[in-house]
Amino acid sequence: MRTIFKVIFIFLLSIGIGLSQQEGRRYNAFSGSMVLTVEGGATLGQTDYSGNKVDYLGRTSLEYFFPAYSKSTFGLRAFGGGGYISGQDATLVPDVFRTKMTFLGGGVVYSLSLSNHVFPYIFAGASYLWFDPFGPNGIKMPNNLKNVYKKNEVDYNSELGFRFLVTNNLSLNVSGGIQLSPNDYLDDVAIGTNNDYFYYAAVGISFSFFSDFDSDGDGVPDSKDQCPNTPSGVKVDATGCPLDSDHDGVPDYLDKCPNTPKGVAVDKDGCPLDSDGDGVPDYRDVCPNTPKGVKVDDLGCPLDSDGDGVPDYKDKCPDSPPGVQVDANGCPLDSDHDGVPDYLDKCPDTAPGVKVDSTGCPVETEKETIKEKIQEPVEETAVKKVTLSAGASFAFGKSELLPSASRELDKIVKVMKDQPNSRWRITGYTDNIGSNQINKFVSLQRAEAVLNYFISKGLSRKRFQVIGLGKANPIASNSTEEGRAKNRRVEIIRIK
Repeated sequence: MRTIFKVIFIFLLSIGIGLSQQEGRRYNAFSGSMVLTVEGGATLGQTDYSGNKVDYLGRTSLEYFFPAYSKSTFGLRAFGGGGYISGQDATLVPDVFRTKMTFLGGGVVYSLSLSNHVFPYIFAGASYLWFDPFGPNGIKMPNNLKNVYKKNEVDYNSELGFRFLVTNNLSLNVSGGIQLSPNDYLDDVAIGTNNDYFYYAAVGISFSFFSDFDSDGDGVPDSKDQCPNTPSGVKVDATGCPLDSDHDGVPDYLDKCPNTPKGVAVDKDGCPLDSDGDGVPDYRDVCPNTPKGVKVDDLGCPLDSDGDGVPDYKDKCPDSPPGVQVDANGCPLDSDHDGVPDYLDKCPDTAPGVKVDSTGCPVETEKETIKEKIQEPVEETAVKKVTLSAGASFAFGKSELLPSASRELDKIVKVMKDQPNSRWRITGYTDNIGSNQINKFVSLQRAEAVLNYFISKGLSRKRFQVIGLGKANPIASNSTEEGRAKNRRVEIIRIK
């Protein structure tokens, strides 16, 4: 019988330990608590009397459960109580017996949490038993009268039970167990080879002292729980607070954008802020104040389909050719306001009010033609435009004038001095190799080098406009070296 008891105990203990190591651990409500229990129930003796009768017992126990932050915990139990076992057998004399018992004992208890309210447990221990067998009419049994045996002994106890938590401190208990005697005199007789033992079943109530609770059932006791009202089923950290994997201040179970980069400001849903509502979060938005409803690119900037620097939603001329200078409305510049944009205007300084053709040049009327024929011809050098080849006038990639450029420039200097009221525009160009920024810079430097040459010859700076247009307005194809050489140039145009 002892061997069977040991096997059962080891089996139950191994199951409990296995369950306690499973995932999804739950804090045990009895962890770290002192528990007082009062129980009453029935006994069923297994003795040499063949007719087993149901009797009763009562007991009180005091348990202490060690702190454990898992769904299982071990504890120590001390208990005491008393009761009766009884039996009957017509073949024995006397034919009935009833044994009075008193006991004190202790042992180890293992409690497991199946839910927030259900706690099965197993117990194993030993008890010191005082017993006194009586027969009919309260007369001591024969061997009891003769003092054939000692009426006290150490028994072995094993128990399986359930606690049902009603409040944080109060629980209802149901239990059943076995108490094994090392002797065979609980019924006053010793017949056969088996020792006496009895089963018992009991119900009772338990009250917990000094216990630490887990009110929200998140596995972290209230004394350590910094977030005591966590919703059921939400995963928490060691402090009892919902997990926040990306550390954005919004717990994972509410976070609709769970992988926000570190340090990025988020809204209540855990998503990066998008102040202008353009679909590009602020931390990636290069243009953070885009008006509502405006289409943007991947960087959050308004679309600029023609690449003229004026976004589409402001661009009144959305199909400006590449490289053409535009005004604030995205339309090509028209310096003389003749209705023909500069990049198409062959007569860029038309006087106000003069009618022009599609090239921007004045339209001759019949009266003007007759007047011109009547007027005496005025002798004037017909220099309107001079183009300097960059290859012949500048070193490769440089803006300093070569000596070979002086001959061509001196010719136009003479015209400028002969016509002191004339005005001129100096425009630098490059081919399409290199970035726009560098090309514009180089073309402007070369135009200024020509200007400085004219100033060195005594001409006034006020007579000149200087522009660097980079790769704009090519006069030949940039797909060949010959074409690119023609596009690298400086144009000197008379504008008045």
